[in-house]
Amino acid sequence: MLKVIGIQRAEKFSPNSVEKDRAILEAVVSHFNGKIISEEDNNLSDFALSIKPDIVFTMARDGRTLDLLDELEEKGTKVINPAEGVRNCQRSRLDKLMKENNLPVPPTINSGHGWWLKRGDAAAQSHADVVFCKDEESLVKAKKDFCQRGITDMVVQAHIPGDLVKFYGVEGSGFFRTCYPSDDGQSKFGDEKINGESHHYFYDKGYLQSIAERTSRLVNTPVYGGDAIIKSDGDFVIIDFNDWPSFSRCRDEAAVAIASLARY
Repeated sequence: MLKVIGIQRAEKFSPNSVEKDRAILEAVVSHFNGKIISEEDNNLSDFALSIKPDIVFTMARDGRTLDLLDELEEKGTKVINPAEGVRNCQRSRLDKLMKENNLPVPPTINSGHGWWLKRGDAAAQSHADVVFCKDEESLVKAKKDFCQRGITDMVVQAHIPGDLVKFYGVEGSGFFRTCYPSDDGQSKFGDEKINGESHHYFYDKGYLQSIAERTSRLVNTPVYGGDAIIKSDGDFVIIDFNDWPSFSRCRDEAAVAIASLARY
């Protein structure tokens, strides 16, 4: 029998989503009767190295945990998502990789609709890490506020009007789901309100899936989620891409797809 463990991400990396994140990890690991341990547990390293797991399903983001995952991979453990992929989802690194590979991301230049200023050194840990700036004066002030918090790595993206669509996928499994958050009201920080109610503009979902899968392969993050803005003409841009979201809208289906990665 495969020895499987799940590593839960630290609470600071699960803003307003601790229970949801735990639930998807439990749903996956239950397929293998595995054990879950938090990356905040001081015994994590000793536990993982002593068990010598065949597979680790991990939502961890702390640097020390990622180093441990590198060590486990070197010893032959299959790690999902790999530490490299989690590091590549650091916002500034991700933005650079996507631009270099001609993936559809918002421009930095003024679109006439304002900007988003985003923490670049890590995924958002609070509402203050992603800020809408209606004009250049607001953008300058927001940058100063970030610097005062010790955040000097930032990503600036032009605001793109259109429908906000969330997507969830498991690379290579065929699993890919989308939803309009304005339809069900579920929100982590409430920023979806900036784009308003969805118009349900027509777009090619298959093409969105192909772009999402291309991104997941590029950054080496097979369990992924993200946000896209669908423009009125059906074109779209990817405004966010994350390692292992909570899949709260499609948890059971996603858990089966994620568990299937153990076979590959």
